[in-house]
Amino acid sequence: MPAADGWSPSAAPCTNEQLTADSARRVDGNRVRITVINDGPAPCVLKGFPTVALAGQGSPDRNQPLHVVTQGPAPAVTLAVGGRAATELVFTPVLGEAGGYCASGAEPTVVPSLVVGVGGAGGGGWQLAPDDGGQFALCGATVHATAFRGSGP
Repeated sequence: MPAADGWSPSAAPCTNEQLTADSARRVDGNRVRITVINDGPAPCVLKGFPTVALAGQGSPDRNQPLHVVTQGPAPAVTLAVGGRAATELVFTPVLGEAGGYCASGAEPTVVPSLVVGVGGAGGGGWQLAPDDGGQFALCGATVHATAFRGSGP
């Protein structure tokens, strides 16, 4: 039987099929928070870091995976049904105003959505747009990410 916090020693690993995510909440100009919710029939265990790709305009086979640089440890989080876990993604910022530039000299990339998956949860993921209706602007093909952490019911 699960404890009050949803922890269950027999909980199975979370799968993309039982988790949901609906948007990327912008924290600041180059940082977003992705929250997933256990929408499944039972508690599950989530451990690790997200996978992240630039959405392939019109076709999943055109997604452009980003290199995820992990930040900190990745403890297991048991999610009760309805439980939430979040990760933060930090992109190399585009500098300047509307015409923006990259400090590296590379061309900035601007996309309307990302594809975010749960590392180790099997294929798939969610195509997410920023919650403010804007776009993602980044330099390079790297994103820094924290491990998923429990974030309450």
